[in-house]
Amino acid sequence: MTGHKVKYVDLNHTIKAMGRQINDSLDYAAEFVPVGMTPANLFWMLKSVTTYKNDPPGTELLQSMPSLFENNFWGKSGYGDCDCFSITAAACCKVLGIPCRLVLVGNSPKAPSHVYVEVKDKGNWVPFDLVNTFYGETKKYKYISTINVI
Repeated sequence: MTGHKVKYVDLNHTIKAMGRQINDSLDYAAEFVPVGMTPANLFWMLKSVTTYKNDPPGTELLQSMPSLFENNFWGKSGYGDCDCFSITAAACCKVLGIPCRLVLVGNSPKAPSHVYVEVKDKGNWVPFDLVNTFYGETKKYKYISTINVI
């Protein structure tokens, strides 16, 4: 499975699907990222090859790394949204041995509006949010929940 387009069901369904996409991306990530990259260097490399694009209305589009870069729903390499970027970031971190976790954020726990990855860098959890401009930055949110990457 490289990517799939499904109707949005609920948050738990989406998180489980993201976990499957992360695991499906590990072999691709191992070929994609140079060994020994730091979290900051990995962020800038991924930032340079990704472009934010909203999901189609009413659809939760989850793309694994192969789908994001080679068989993209939009027909353009690297086009995706926050969950696609989080899948890619988590897979790359996992193959590099960088501890990471998913972070769900928004205005309420009933309807998180964004997901990104945090990485352990020099002993601290640091935002790895490819939607934002810089490594270590993310916006302020009322609701924050972390989920360990499977």
